[in-house]
This record gives sequence, C-alpha cells and structure tokens, in this order.
Amino acid sequence: MIVGVPKEIKDNEARVGVTPAGVKALAEAGHKVLIETQAGAQSGFADEQYQNAGAEIVGQAGHVWGNSEIVVKVKEPIEPEFVFFREGLLLFTFLHLAPLPELTGKLLDSKVVGIAYETVRDRQGTLPLLTPMSEVAGRMSVQVGAAYLEKERGGRGILLGGVPGVAPANVTIIGGGVVGTNAAKIALGFGARVTIVDQNLNRLRELDDIFSGRLCTLASNSYNIAQATREADLVIGAVLIPGSTAPHLVTRAMVAQMKKGAVIVDVAIDQGGCVETALPTSHSKPSYLVDGVVHYCVTNMPGAVPHTSTLALTNSTFPYLLRIASRGVRQALRQDAGLAEGLNTWQGQLTCRGVAQSQQRPWTAIKDAIG
Repeated sequence: MIVGVPKEIKDNEARVGVTPAGVKALAEAGHKVLIETQAGAQSGFADEQYQNAGAEIVGQAGHVWGNSEIVVKVKEPIEPEFVFFREGLLLFTFLHLAPLPELTGKLLDSKVVGIAYETVRDRQGTLPLLTPMSEVAGRMSVQVGAAYLEKERGGRGILLGGVPGVAPANVTIIGGGVVGTNAAKIALGFGARVTIVDQNLNRLRELDDIFSGRLCTLASNSYNIAQATREADLVIGAVLIPGSTAPHLVTRAMVAQMKKGAVIVDVAIDQGGCVETALPTSHSKPSYLVDGVVHYCVTNMPGAVPHTSTLALTNSTFPYLLRIASRGVRQALRQDAGLAEGLNTWQGQLTCRGVAQSQQRPWTAIKDAIG
C-alpha cells in the first residue's frame, strides 16, 4: 500500500503521524511511504531521517493526499484539507467527530473511510490509542494550570504547592480516568490539595488506594461538583464518554460561583468540553475569561510537547497501521473487533453510535457496513 503522512496544519500542531522508525518498518514490509516535506521537523525528525528510512519526500500536501491509499495524521482534518477527501481514501487519525458536524458531513459525502484513534479498543476494553495522549494532557493540565494561576496571566497569584506557613492551592479534577489520574499525580507532586470527582465508586476506591489516601475523593453529583469547584483554585475537566459529546457537569452557574482568578483547564474540550462555559481555543490564543475565571481550552494540548507526544502516540498507533497496510482495511477490521470499534465512517455510512447520537444522524452497525 501507499501510506501518506501530511504535515499537520492545525494551529501550532507540531506532532507527526509516523516516525522514521515507522517508515523503515513499513518499507521493509513492502509498502511505499510519502512524507510531506518538514512534516516531522517540529517533532525532531528531519526529512533526511525519513529519506534514509525509505520514505519519498514530497513538496505539497495535495500530492500526499492525492497519491496515498492511507493517510495517517494526528489531528482531525480542518477546512483547507476537506478538498483532498475522496472515495477510496482511508484516514487514520484522531477525529473527535461528536462536536464537529461539518467534518462528519464532509467525510460521509466523500465516502472516506475514517478510523478514529480515540474509539479503538483493546481486548481489555480500554482505549489504547487515546491513552498516551490522555497521559500527556493530564500531566500538562497541571503545568498549564499552575502557570495561569500566576497574576500576569489573569490568575489569583497563587503558587500551586504553597510554602511553609502558606496553604497550597486547591485542585479539583472532574473525572478519574487516565487524564484525571495523571493530573492527580502531578498536582500531588506539586504539593497541592487534590480532590477527584467521579461517578464510579469502585474507581474512587482504586484511586484512594493508588494515592494512599493523599487525595480527597467525591461521588459525582451536582451538589458535590458545585461545592468542589467553588472551593477550587484550579479545576481540571477530565470527563470522557468515548465517541460522544462530553456532558456539561460544571454549569455556567457553578463557574459564576468560583473564585475570581481561579483557572479551568478543560481537557475534555476535544469532545465538546465538560464545562458549560468552555469554548475551543488554540495555542496562539489559549485562554479567555468568563466571570473572572480563566478558561484554558486548547484542543490539541499535547501538540505543545511534540517530541514526547509523537513518540508516545506512534508507539501505540503504528502496530495498527502496519496491520491495516499489510492486510487491507476490510480484513484488518474483520480480524480485530477492537480496531473495528475505531471505524467512524465507511463509504458514506456513519458507523459510530456516539457520534450519531450527538449529531442526531442515522448510523449503521459496523458489522453491517463492512460485511
């Protein structure tokens, strides 16, 4: 197969879909790889490294899209890339379609086969391609929150860990999954007081054991969330419903009751955000104020640390890519039910139930679509 890797064009997105090591493995398996020039430069991978690994370097994105059977990206395509969609193209990337009806419509109209990293599952039922970026984003959320608590960025002027004789900051994390757990590790490391809110009581028991009782756990309900956010200096949104729009667990009224200069980092913004006042932002314009509360809602947070993020992501995605290229997409999907869960669009049919429900569109079961 011909595998194409275009340069990411989303604002300040510096990751790349395949590393030189991946190119070498694809070439050894008999596949051709097209890399857009400078696609990996900001992740620390020069064109020469890709060439030495067996890739062909091309100068224009259109050449990559137009001559590849599989296009491998990191982030969902944006409007300038819609023109490259065509029937017979397989797109393997993060899609996060639930809050993006225009992109969904373009993929369906052009009959692109879209496999989304964020809905692929493994045999344990976890999300192996989303996990590494959730780990990065969870850890980054605390770093970012600590920076925005500084006065010159609009924050309360609080040091996250405090100092002897001065209390540390209160950090509230909404969601105890991968993002929330990694955020808690870093926040506790900073010396903050940490509260995690989750609806799964068994998960709260696990977190209590993992952190040896060093954090507070709260059952998720509107009363507890309102109280925890009102007392928080930093709120981290870490809610995930795979494939679906995140619920607004932190309401506008709750935000209005928060401390002036408190900070919200909504990591769930890729799926619409779990804070009602959250709107997608970019690395160029990362934050804004609502009711005196700083909101940081960058939709591609891990793009700020592209070397780490690219390596972490491709460690997980590449084995799936190699299988798809070697077996063909239909056979690969039939042989791996977890990979099939990643199928969001198939030749004009929407195959992800969560996206369909979020956008009120008809959908087709995956097994019916691929036969």
